[in-house]
Amino acid sequence: MTLTGPSMDMRTTVKREVLISGASISGPALAYWLHRSGCAVTVVEKAGAVRDGGYPIDVRGTATEVVRRMGILPRLRDAHIDSRRCTFLDADGGKVASVSPSAVAGSVEGQDLEVRRGDLTASLYAIVRDDVEFLFDDSIRTLDQSEQGVDVTFHSGRRRTFDLVVGADGMHSSTRESLFGPEEQFHRYLGYCFAIFTMPNTFGLSHELVLWNTPGKAAALYAVGDNDELHAFLNFHQPEPPLDALRNPDAQRDLVATVFAGAGWKVPGIVNAMRDADDLFFDTAGQIRMPHWSSGRVALVGDAAYAPSFLTGQGTSLALVGAYMLANALATKRDHTAAFAVYERDVREFVAINQALVDNGAATLFPTTARALEQRDTMLRDLVTMPSAPARPAHSALTLPEFAPTP
Repeated sequence: MTLTGPSMDMRTTVKREVLISGASISGPALAYWLHRSGCAVTVVEKAGAVRDGGYPIDVRGTATEVVRRMGILPRLRDAHIDSRRCTFLDADGGKVASVSPSAVAGSVEGQDLEVRRGDLTASLYAIVRDDVEFLFDDSIRTLDQSEQGVDVTFHSGRRRTFDLVVGADGMHSSTRESLFGPEEQFHRYLGYCFAIFTMPNTFGLSHELVLWNTPGKAAALYAVGDNDELHAFLNFHQPEPPLDALRNPDAQRDLVATVFAGAGWKVPGIVNAMRDADDLFFDTAGQIRMPHWSSGRVALVGDAAYAPSFLTGQGTSLALVGAYMLANALATKRDHTAAFAVYERDVREFVAINQALVDNGAATLFPTTARALEQRDTMLRDLVTMPSAPARPAHSALTLPEFAPTP
């Protein structure tokens, strides 16, 4: 597949007014490209500011070229987390293997990036904040479409009309729900729950990941530098999603504590830290799969349309590439219906390839049976003596030719 650049010849047309819901990754990225192609862009975000912090994320393959064209690749390279090793432990805390992080992730060392989520969001915001209108502490309440535009009522009470609206508001998108119906119709549960939070680095870890496993359970500690804070991760197999816990933080903490009761190594201390954490994020591992990503004058991008799950390591990259592709389609097709059709046509195969990484073994880091765990450990021991596997082709399934400079 080939990705062509956004057409810049819109000087003779009236500026499209576009509202984007969500200021995480796909939202600001889309805002950048839409502004470049001549649109007047507004971004609404329910948080009070662009969110900093967050767990490390990957920018791989085609998405690396997208951020290069945005001019933020040098900044992201400076922010790259240069992890030195990934150590796997058994149930008692004994070392199974210590390997290169790129060998485990299937990334291309020296090309793909891993950065703190906040470093990427800050970089994206920095290049659009002077050209794009941001409405923080607000969100969309209602959408009313007509042939002339989309009448939007915000929770703040303000009312505006836009030519187009794009939902870039994540896996649990309210834009998607208002347009297409409940999330359950499009959510593919992958059989895991996870909790992410920060905790004190009392283990002396530096630039490394330590991962403990027993069948169906995993605990990870990630030191992204030499500071006194760790990113902690508790993941466990759950045949059915715990719907009652998804909106109840106390129930989430109780569920995780129950699942990991009696676990070895440092897990009891990690669970205790989870109970004290003020930044706990709990969710299920799942994907969003939709037959269409648009309806009328409203479209979806990133996780709102095609979340691949953290198990693929491709959520951020899909968000960046999808934003580019949507902006490209809108820049080259004045009719939004035609543009949305081109966007879906050109991106859907890329999405499908990356979502299929789970089916092709991307969840092998979290085996659910003793036999599968032993097979994974054997594979890890082999990696110690064998060269790293080449990057999976899904990461780079789009080719990006140069596009015309801004007029």
